[in-house]
Amino acid sequence: MVRTFSHTKTAELMEGYRPSSVFHQLRYAILERMKRGEEVIPLIQGRAAAKEDVIRALLSGAHPYLVSEEGTGKTRLVRSIVDLLPPVPRIAGCPYNDDPAWGRQKLCPRCGSVSDPVKEFGIEWVTGAERFSRIQGNEYTNEAKLLGLKDIQAIASGMSPDDPRTFTGTGVFRANRGLLFVDELPAIRTKVQVLLHPILEEQKMVLEEYGWEYPLDLCVMATGNPEGFSHVNEVPRPLIDRLETIYLDLPEEDVELGIMMGRMSRGGNSASAREEPQPPFDMPPEDSVKRDTFAPWWLLTLINRSVRQSRVCRWLERSSSIRGTTHSLDHTYSSALMRGSQVASMGDAARGMRLALRGRMHLRQDLVEPEDPGETFRRVDELSDDLMRTALIFMAREMTPAWMVPEAARELTDIIPLPRNLWADRVAQKAPAVRDIIGQLERAGGETDGGRSFPDDAMIMKLAGRRAGVRREYLSACAEFIANILIVNGSLTAPAGADLHVPREVSWTKGRS
Repeated sequence: MVRTFSHTKTAELMEGYRPSSVFHQLRYAILERMKRGEEVIPLIQGRAAAKEDVIRALLSGAHPYLVSEEGTGKTRLVRSIVDLLPPVPRIAGCPYNDDPAWGRQKLCPRCGSVSDPVKEFGIEWVTGAERFSRIQGNEYTNEAKLLGLKDIQAIASGMSPDDPRTFTGTGVFRANRGLLFVDELPAIRTKVQVLLHPILEEQKMVLEEYGWEYPLDLCVMATGNPEGFSHVNEVPRPLIDRLETIYLDLPEEDVELGIMMGRMSRGGNSASAREEPQPPFDMPPEDSVKRDTFAPWWLLTLINRSVRQSRVCRWLERSSSIRGTTHSLDHTYSSALMRGSQVASMGDAARGMRLALRGRMHLRQDLVEPEDPGETFRRVDELSDDLMRTALIFMAREMTPAWMVPEAARELTDIIPLPRNLWADRVAQKAPAVRDIIGQLERAGGETDGGRSFPDDAMIMKLAGRRAGVRREYLSACAEFIANILIVNGSLTAPAGADLHVPREVSWTKGRS
């Protein structure tokens, strides 16, 4: 939808306007819906874990890659994300959605060809649907459909063939400042897929033939069938390393029945009417992009060592790159944000690692289930947990000699069966050995490690001194970590139903070597 307003109204809407990135807009819209208690992805019923991973990826500024068989609702899920994007201003008629607040160096050839494009062309407002571009992957998808092609008529009228104005952008360029949907990515020939690499890596497109470099601001969402299906090409590792793999299974039986009944009540019409957004449009404030969640040093260390374990894991054919480490941390922050917490916990790290490593670790071929991709992804997720468990074992050997282990184990035996919101008070009032260990962790966080410091720890201590809620979050996160160290050490047993994440050994290794 494209809307134009009077000169006075346009000036009013543009007053105080500041450009914001697509991921900033998505992050703000997601958090606002969560604050209001609204469903973030309402068009998809069930599949809570997959939807949470999509939200987690978007909050981290990552590009989701939805893997599943046909008919699971991948396209509807993508449409839900498009609906999160607010209307934004663009230079009227710009095919690439140039922002009127951009400097000349960022404008397309058409808008940059005049001294004052706003005065020349005007301003219009476009919804997310107008900044949505879909590329249908198949064997005929080529560079022209992905990027663009030459305008033969412009050349015939006298323009030089290497003039950027003779280039007509297609899929990628039409998604600028919005969402690019690559449907069935593996159906595209591999040599064409690699054209997406610089877009994901550098957020720009370089067209050497025209001597033109154009910055792109977009979120890419891709879908695809699991490997082993017909018409599936290999997705190159550098490309898959820049996507977050999310498995979207078919809905559960009761959910599928509900979908059928909902379709019957609509007379077969599954399209829901969308309200036309009205000004003033809800744009994200500048300070909403700032990260407001933090991870203690021991959680960073645990994530780092867990991912590094993948590089010596005998069950893997391909281990994770360093991007798996950095994205695990990003998704850990996002997981804490989704809980409404400023201090990340082990559970947040486990969920973040699963998302980050799912597409970056490849099981040995004898462990892959070609006929059951859901089982294969489940095994990879289990392995992420096992890597964390192994890292905990090594950390326990280093840490526990300085701890009062028997006393702390007795105290935590009484604490962890309680509801988690009671942990902090019990630690503060009745767990001197646990508090002593937390004191050791705090002192270690304030020290430098080989010249490196841990800025999150300083911020956590600062916030904990001002806000009782942050202090409680921190004490609970520490208690969960200490409990896990003592569990892998054999000094503590986690009671059934306890509200803490305990990494488990994989369940599918028996009889395998």
